[in-house]
Amino acid sequence: MKESELAFWQKTARHYTRSMDRSAPLYAAVCERIRPHLSRDMNVLELACGTGQLSFPLSPYVRLWEATDAAPAMIQEAKKRIGSSRLHFSVQDAAHLPYAPESFDAVVIANALHIPKSMIRVIKPRIGGGFGAKQTAVSAIYPAFVTWKTKKPCKLLFTREESQTASSPRHEMEMHVRLGATKEGIVKGIDLYTLSNTGAYGEHGPTTVGLSGHKSIPLYGKAEAFRFVSDVVYTNHMSAGAYRGYGATQGLFAVESAVNELAAKLHMDPFKIREMNIVKEGDVMPAYYGAVNTSCALDRCLKKVHEMIDWDHKYPVRDLGNGKVRAVGMGMAMQGSGISGMDVGSATLKVNDEGFYSLIIGAADMGTGCDTTLAQIAAEVLDCALDDITVFGADTDVSPYDSGSYASSTTYVTGKAVEKCAMKLRAQICKLGAELLHCEEADVAFDGKNVFVDADPEQKVSLSEVASASQFGHMVPLEVTETHTSPLSPPPYMVGAAEIELDKETGEVKVVDYAACVDCGTPINPNLTRVQAEGGLLQGIGMALTENITYDSKGCPMENSFMQYKIPTRVDIGKIRVEFENSYEPNGPFGAKSIGEVVINTPLPAIADAVYNAIGTRFYELPITPEQIAMAVEENR
Repeated sequence: MKESELAFWQKTARHYTRSMDRSAPLYAAVCERIRPHLSRDMNVLELACGTGQLSFPLSPYVRLWEATDAAPAMIQEAKKRIGSSRLHFSVQDAAHLPYAPESFDAVVIANALHIPKSMIRVIKPRIGGGFGAKQTAVSAIYPAFVTWKTKKPCKLLFTREESQTASSPRHEMEMHVRLGATKEGIVKGIDLYTLSNTGAYGEHGPTTVGLSGHKSIPLYGKAEAFRFVSDVVYTNHMSAGAYRGYGATQGLFAVESAVNELAAKLHMDPFKIREMNIVKEGDVMPAYYGAVNTSCALDRCLKKVHEMIDWDHKYPVRDLGNGKVRAVGMGMAMQGSGISGMDVGSATLKVNDEGFYSLIIGAADMGTGCDTTLAQIAAEVLDCALDDITVFGADTDVSPYDSGSYASSTTYVTGKAVEKCAMKLRAQICKLGAELLHCEEADVAFDGKNVFVDADPEQKVSLSEVASASQFGHMVPLEVTETHTSPLSPPPYMVGAAEIELDKETGEVKVVDYAACVDCGTPINPNLTRVQAEGGLLQGIGMALTENITYDSKGCPMENSFMQYKIPTRVDIGKIRVEFENSYEPNGPFGAKSIGEVVINTPLPAIADAVYNAIGTRFYELPITPEQIAMAVEENR
């Protein structure tokens, strides 16, 4: 540490504890993140401990906690407080520590940088797909530390092997499903138990397992009773984290497969049994936190997919006469639109002097096209061309606060903030235009190009004139920031049907056609929405047939490259067809709901049921490999 820095912390030490008390909730949250990684048999070294904001609450959970700081005054202040017998303070320079190698089981540096937030700027550029991994791997601290120390730019790159072996896979889950139904096919009760493997750490353990039940059971609105129980366990596997579908994918595979099996036992068409049981618009959904189903076109999605796949002519199986068969299967799904009562979206809109707009957002475009979608929402309100809106992405020095692009929240939450923001800006434009026209605000209208008097449209001022006028002699700001959160998370719905070609000799399965229909409210941009759906379907097909993670005895994943981890490409799949049945979600921007996650969920049960229809063996584990299919065919002979 430089002498000037040390002098600063020496001078600050006397007031440090009191000033840090204002950050008590933050330190409590940090402790909650660290505590699960501690145990009674551990020796822990803490660097830059300050006056013990982490040392005192965490030291009781270990054998020895060695708290160090380079500033003697900090250590002196810390020793004035009463702590655990396991806690020892000492003055140490983090760059020249006296301890022997492997003296400690863990090192804590959570408080080490001592950089005020005002000195940190984060700019998030447009990135490729996220799908959840960037939520857990918060690695920005490492290049930030290097840059802080070297005063030079730093970049952190992961190798493919590092990404595969130290990332956050989907939670491995084991589910037990029981259904109770009448002979006519009315589902009366659903019982679901989920056992989830959170891996070495539990960051997403509780929330992910919950969605396995809360995003699957509510599909069946005729059920009079349900029970959902779950357990989460730690193992020596990679820490599981957020991944597209976030637990709903696993739960829907189990519940939808069970319904398909029920249909087979009752000798009923899988489409028919669902038509009789599905949740409808206006229904209360007890398994979905008691929410009201405010928008739903699930019934129309069922009819559309039934027609698209030509189900009546293809179900259940057709023999091609060359050792190959073609079979069909189906499934349906629901998800959510952001996290209710939690996610916050914000937007800033301003008029520039030539009459074009700047849209400043905190959400990140992760290949979803949200910059375009959000600009479309603003353009719709402001009656302007899309090219008239310039979008500026996430920048912590400039952007309004946004929870981020996750949990299928961007269009629904941030999009609503943009809509509210554009409405308010439109009102400001009319207000200033009325001043220029020397009339009342209620007497004018705005058509995107001009503010004009309703009774006499020839009396008008252009948007450019209004924008220029705002820069002198007027007190009407043409810049607006709005924030939005939602107490609801209205679910999007989806139905999918797969047609597969299965070789009974080799067990090889090809998806020759996949038909899907989505209810995401009213799509803002159908092209971008369709691309989201197609990409999600491809991921779901991969999960069903090829993608697998196996571990050795030490918990190390065996699939550490794309040579072992088999992701299907577009050329591996036949036709993927996506249609939309629009509902209108009153709480979303222009009736829109989410699309990001629901699209991965239907291929799993659909393909599994198609395989069953092809060979008569039902598989309960994924992926369904050619080897397993070939062995099942041999056993059935």
